[in-house]
Amino acid sequence: QVQLVESGGGLVQPGGSLTLSCAASRSIFSFNAMGWYRQAPGKQRDMVATITSSGRANYVDSVKGRFTISRDSAKNTVYLRMNSLKPEDTAVYYCNAVKVSGRAENNYWGQGTQVTVSS
Repeated sequence: QVQLVESGGGLVQPGGSLTLSCAASRSIFSFNAMGWYRQAPGKQRDMVATITSSGRANYVDSVKGRFTISRDSAKNTVYLRMNSLKPEDTAVYYCNAVKVSGRAENNYWGQGTQVTVSS
């Protein structure tokens, strides 16, 4: 069973920074991709940033230039560095891992970590 454990959320003022961590229970290279999603109250869960096993990163337009996804294979951990945070970044952030096996796509999720941007 795959476990993803997020950490690093909290309360930060507008313009501040946070780094989220997602520790996987097995090698991050065993997944086709990993990423971060977020869900604000009353809204759907949306992609924030993803990184493939080959290292290609993708970001939603609203965070480009402010957020950076990275990984540390030795620690089986994926990070999301968030700079210049805005109130609209407030949400529960979830770590995701995708494993494709043949025609099946398995998605794994962490429990989520709250990020609140407020003065």
